[in-house]
Amino acid sequence: MADVSQDQGSHKKGGKKRSKKLATRIDFTPMVDLGFLLITFFMLATTLIKPQTMEITMPSSKDVQEDNQTVAKASQAITVILGGKDKIYYYFGKTEGAQLIPTDYSATGLRKVLLQKNYDIVKQVEDLKREKAKTKMNDDLFKEQLSKIKAGKNAPVVRIMASDDASYKNLVDALDEMNICSISRYAIVNLEGPDKDLYSKLNI
Repeated sequence: MADVSQDQGSHKKGGKKRSKKLATRIDFTPMVDLGFLLITFFMLATTLIKPQTMEITMPSSKDVQEDNQTVAKASQAITVILGGKDKIYYYFGKTEGAQLIPTDYSATGLRKVLLQKNYDIVKQVEDLKREKAKTKMNDDLFKEQLSKIKAGKNAPVVRIMASDDASYKNLVDALDEMNICSISRYAIVNLEGPDKDLYSKLNI
């Protein structure tokens, strides 16, 4: 990789003998191969970042027969309406005779409401997490048990409706609260019909 060449110039000056000078030249060509080897190693050894996605249920554009529709009990239903200026409202049960209750996106707002409604399932999820940490449960079994807990018969069903004044950030924040509160049965629904009339009466 390195060559040493001698200076072949004059060795005498004024009758005195002059010492030889050695010039060193380093060849960096093999370093190119080393660089490619390092790049290849890191490409094969490094784990690529997997994109994290959020599963959501969107309204179907097709007409669904009544027999195939998901029916929820009024006691389990929660409707969340996203308004303008970062405002959010909710009500329990059926739309008829309901009154919108204002809240916010803080931990003492929508999250508190969802945790109280989903208390039993949240407790079971926390117990499952502690069991996983204690027994070193594998991920596949943990996900299977978690799905069964979240799909329990007492799990609430949340409808998320966004008004024309709501922002995309409001929708993302509402979806984050669904995950934090271990709510798996939720859907984004168009704000229309009686719910739209109920929202329009707020004089915002």
